Amino acid sequence: MTIRQIALTALEQSPLMTELLSELVAAIRAGVRAAPTAEERARRVADALAPFLCRTDLVPPAQLEPDPAGYRQHVLHVEADGSFSVVALVWLPGQRTSIHDHTAWCVVGTHLGAEEETSYRLDAGGERTVLLPVATTVHPAGAVTWVTPPGDIHRVRNATTATAVSLHVYGVDVRQRGTSIRRTYDQPVLTAAAPV
Repeated sequence: MTIRQIALTALEQSPLMTELLSELVAAIRAGVRAAPTAEERARRVADALAPFLCRTDLVPPAQLEPDPAGYRQHVLHVEADGSFSVVALVWLPGQRTSIHDHTAWCVVGTHLGAEEETSYRLDAGGERTVLLPVATTVHPAGAVTWVTPPGDIHRVRNATTATAVSLHVYGVDVRQRGTSIRRTYDQPVLTAAAPV
């Protein structure tokens, strides 16, 4: 066993890993191993995640703590081979991500509350490159969605008046990378009220 595997095994056996979370990780592991493509992995992981959402015994209370300065990431599990990571994101009302895309597939399940996701596409047809909103979707508790790069530009926010929690399964090792975000976008967002 490597030092990294020992550390991850210790995390799985710590009080931060509930019995139900261990079951979820095993279901995700099976889905990842059985899928030949990123799209199929995301679909299988989404199917595995859905039945676990909204269960009060899934995520330890310490991993549900918010941060008033911005949404908070709690790493719940990183697979020993780095093939996936399970992260809880805790959002206070109004907190949001930057507009971004990902390095690998990502499955998101709303565990508590609701999240709003706006997807975008880049448009370089005018004098400058802008972001065009494509769709805005509210994901209530129990909803699962996924993205597979490329073309996964989006922003997520808590548009409610209560704390929201989502579980993210990334096809990367977030402990090594720190994030699954490939890049952020600061181009102007074109809206009906703000023409180019």
